[in-house]
Amino acid sequence: MIRLDPFCPIVPDTAWLARLVSQGVRLIQLRIKDADAACIAVQIAEAVELCRAQNCQLVINDYWREAIAAGANFVHLGQDDLAQADLAAIKRAGLRLGISTHSPEELTTALRALPDYVALGPIYATKLKPMPWAPQGLAPLAEWRSQIDGPLVAIGGVTLERAAEVFAAGADSIAVITDIVTNPDPEARTREWLAATAYRRSLSTGFPQS
Repeated sequence: MIRLDPFCPIVPDTAWLARLVSQGVRLIQLRIKDADAACIAVQIAEAVELCRAQNCQLVINDYWREAIAAGANFVHLGQDDLAQADLAAIKRAGLRLGISTHSPEELTTALRALPDYVALGPIYATKLKPMPWAPQGLAPLAEWRSQIDGPLVAIGGVTLERAAEVFAAGADSIAVITDIVTNPDPEARTREWLAATAYRRSLSTGFPQS
């Protein structure tokens, strides 16, 4: 079983990725939206090289074909993307797989795909984008934890001040967006997250770098 770093910022492009990886981030997800195919391919290839140079694990959101082409080793799929993805091709390429879930039904669907980790969200209300799901709260983390063998990632509205209770409820890793990208000093906030999760990081063996 893999072990995820306890802190995983999610960034929209390679410029953001470079800023945070330079602070010592060990796990980061690249989630590109509203870009053309050529731009997506270039950014994913650049991200792979940046993360490889900094010994940071890179997770590519959605674009599994481009992830394979660029030599990445981890892809994250939402439920809609999961339904359309070629899971056999992903497995043949050696990509590890993370899957988003928001309900027990989606968890059942995700587990059929034998993911390397499962993400649950939104834990708290988030202003990042309109969500069709109400905030989950902490209780489902314990329920999900009892049903999966691999790592459990919490996402959605989690600030550093809430991190301890989220870990206590069963999360192995926390995916963070707004608490970093809307902060007046994202680099400083990233360092605060790294310091706050240092003990948990010391217990993790990590997983293969991309």
